[in-house]
Amino acid sequence: MAVPCVRVPRKDGEATRARLAERDLIDDGHEIDVVEDAIFIPVVDPAAVPEEYAVVEHDAPVREGQTMPADVLGFEPSYERLGEVVIVDEDDLDRAREIADAIMASDLPVETVANRASKVKGEQRVREWDVLAGDGTEAVHREYGCEFALDLAEVYFSPRLATERHRVVEQVEPDERAFDMFAGVGPFVVPMAKRGATCVGCDVNPDAIEYLRENARHNDVAERITAIEGDVRDTVPEYTDWADRIVMNLPHSADEFLETAVALASDEAVIHYYDIAHEDDPFGPGERAIREAAGEEYDVTVETRHTVRSYAPHELNVVLDVRITR
Repeated sequence: MAVPCVRVPRKDGEATRARLAERDLIDDGHEIDVVEDAIFIPVVDPAAVPEEYAVVEHDAPVREGQTMPADVLGFEPSYERLGEVVIVDEDDLDRAREIADAIMASDLPVETVANRASKVKGEQRVREWDVLAGDGTEAVHREYGCEFALDLAEVYFSPRLATERHRVVEQVEPDERAFDMFAGVGPFVVPMAKRGATCVGCDVNPDAIEYLRENARHNDVAERITAIEGDVRDTVPEYTDWADRIVMNLPHSADEFLETAVALASDEAVIHYYDIAHEDDPFGPGERAIREAAGEEYDVTVETRHTVRSYAPHELNVVLDVRITR
């Protein structure tokens, strides 16, 4: 059966394998395969693979002696791994329990299986979960050399956005001042701080802020991160004209906070503005909103228009990287 694999030249195989292993992306249920001058490394989450690697479908051999969920079920289930927690998304609870039992009976390194029981809701952006196997919803997620402790039931976190977060983080310079307006457990500010930036992360969810502080300590960047619990709009007096880079990953309502982002911006700043928009005009509404908020005080240059993922029928999750210059 074809599975997603990273394909690289044989000479780059070990370095690539080590990099993917660091990010907990290697599919342990299949063997690494070599065909002529290419090596195929099976991966568990193609969307989280760094963009410089080619991901292809390849008939990688099943690891001898390894039992996978599909071996138990007779079909390939859909699931995500978040550390040693496996996430499924099934409306049929009986089917969800069947998949959970198969996952626990397999050789995957799993402690908990949880099924999404609601959409993300409320100001704190959390969802309900049905824990189908194991105990609790805490996890440790590894991403591009960082580790993030979190509780799925208490905070918002999407492993699917790993590649997008990395794209933004790689733009950061060591002397920057970066402000994440909706920081969660720190998946933007922690790696930004590891690159040498001075960072502020704000969130209305007190549990997220506690995890952010814990993750900053665990990743040895606590001295470069200030974590603030509360509405980001209340931080403006202290951080007016402060930020060189601003992350606005609240795609359903980021436009409501654009005046705050402009107030936080220094004489020249990059804003990463996330939006949910119709496919007919995915970037226009966000760009118009940013230009209106910037007013005559700032020149606005859109540096990147990027589709992060499909969100719903005819709707896209998009991002604008916008430079504003006073």
